[in-house]
Amino acid sequence: MLVMGIDPGTASTGYGLVRENQDGSLSAVDFGVISTPSSSAMPERLLQLFNALQEILHHHSPHCGAVEKLYFSRNVKTAMSVGQARGVALLALAKGKIPAGEYTPREIKQAVVGYGNADKKQVQEMVKAILGLDELPQPDDAADALAVAICHIHSRQDWLKES
Repeated sequence: MLVMGIDPGTASTGYGLVRENQDGSLSAVDFGVISTPSSSAMPERLLQLFNALQEILHHHSPHCGAVEKLYFSRNVKTAMSVGQARGVALLALAKGKIPAGEYTPREIKQAVVGYGNADKKQVQEMVKAILGLDELPQPDDAADALAVAICHIHSRQDWLKES
């Protein structure tokens, strides 16, 4: 099974594709970030994000996807742009008829590290260990997207019941 994880943002959206192998181990297939220039208008940035996600989905044909849910703290402007990027990611998955799960940052940390209040470094270290990578996945948004995919795989029984 191949899962695409997405860590949405308008400036930088992380993506990560993780394969669950026959023996139950997980391996990274591809990961990176989609960046959009801050000089572009928001509609153009969202279109660039959508087109890039569609290209990745078409290239890899994942069985399912997962998107990080919006974590809202204090910055309303940031929350709004992340929400728009989330919508674009969910739209790209839906357009490709790819079932999608959604997870909070706490759920992702719990699934990957075993502790819902883990810091970024702990998540990166566990992603590296789980996927058998030689180095920490970079940049941070790509590591987060791999964590989203791992969370989805680990939560598989829950989302299979909901399908």
